Amino acid sequence: MEETPMQIGSNKMFGGYNKRYKHYSPTLGCAMTFSVFFPPSSPSSSQKFPVLYWLSGLTCTDENFIIKSGAQRMAASKGIALVAPDTSPRGLNVEGESESWDFGVGAGFYLNATTEKWKNWRMYDYIVKELPTLLSENFEQLDTTRASISGHSMGGHGALTIYLKNLDKYKSVSAFAPIVNPINCPWGQKAFSNYLGTNNSDWEEYDATCLISKFNNISAPILIDQGEDDNFLKNQLLPHKFEAACKDASVPLILRMQPGYDHSYYFIASFIDDHISHHANALV
Repeated sequence: MEETPMQIGSNKMFGGYNKRYKHYSPTLGCAMTFSVFFPPSSPSSSQKFPVLYWLSGLTCTDENFIIKSGAQRMAASKGIALVAPDTSPRGLNVEGESESWDFGVGAGFYLNATTEKWKNWRMYDYIVKELPTLLSENFEQLDTTRASISGHSMGGHGALTIYLKNLDKYKSVSAFAPIVNPINCPWGQKAFSNYLGTNNSDWEEYDATCLISKFNNISAPILIDQGEDDNFLKNQLLPHKFEAACKDASVPLILRMQPGYDHSYYFIASFIDDHISHHANALV
């Protein structure tokens, strides 16, 4: 498997194209897939599209968002490319990697693991370093210098923490039902103790509620949508912890609690247009 992306799928949608690619990742040590929605453009056009990265949640692949969200309609209208990577390394056959749905395969938590067993779980470097370089070197229609980031649940955690630690690389951030305080919830504690070991200061480097006090020179407001009927709201997601931390750091946050909505892609599809528009204001 070569490092150069090989196209493995293509579907026309809203005048643009969803395209899926496979490549070998030196960062992760395995083959990876990612999906890109290219907005409509004429063959002779030299237009370059800004990029919105979407980080998906637990158990997902690069395809969930592309198939279920309906984000392409607004992305086509605004002229924004959507890039959806996978959620973890795959095929490495590490013992225990597939024993639970909230850890290992499909659950990379967008960090760089430091424990020996999970040393290939380096999704942070893959998202921040390898993937943007790969895109800029292989797709001349993408302008990766104009980028924003968003995500859902575990991916919302990834989007927020990556954004805060790389304010020079991303113009804006948004999230749906993000895990904003993982050091204080069961999902985060399980993942961090295995990936990062027992040092809590290492955990805080991947916790948006902890990071906001250090990285708060933010130009665009942070947008978060959270369903009030989300089964994970009270014990896993903890949005009001992040809201309080943003207030203390004087960071502009738009936290919208949405009555009746759950944790699913029905919820995401209902409000994704607002998020694309939010990023378009920063990108276009």
